[in-house]
Amino acid sequence: MTEPQNAEPENHRPPQDDNVPPYQQQPQAYQQQPLSPQDERTWSLLAHIGTIVLGFIAPLIVLLVQGEKSPMVRAHSVESLNFQITVTIGYIVSSILMVVLIGFVTFFVIWAAALVFAILATIAASKGLPYKYPFALRLVK
Repeated sequence: MTEPQNAEPENHRPPQDDNVPPYQQQPQAYQQQPLSPQDERTWSLLAHIGTIVLGFIAPLIVLLVQGEKSPMVRAHSVESLNFQITVTIGYIVSSILMVVLIGFVTFFVIWAAALVFAILATIAASKGLPYKYPFALRLVK
């Protein structure tokens, strides 16, 4: 049997000019693979639970690495990042208020609230549900 004339061979590659150096050739388009629902939940979960150890760094990393691949991951990481920025501002104010001793109390209250809200957000993310932190400044959109 012979192949039809219009059929392309299986190992067909786009023609390349042999006179053009490799560094000047056009790169092939890279397409991002969408995340699976399980991966979306995992990355969303990491954006929240990572704040317990890394603070605002965890949601920032998740936003930069996976934020463009999934709207759900982006929403959770932006929400977590905004809350962690708010918590950091609270820690700074509490540190200043430690001069008059009330800062020790506010620092502990902020720490406890951040821990509880991070756990609640992690639970929501593990179920694939959206979560809005209370008292968060919406600085990152």
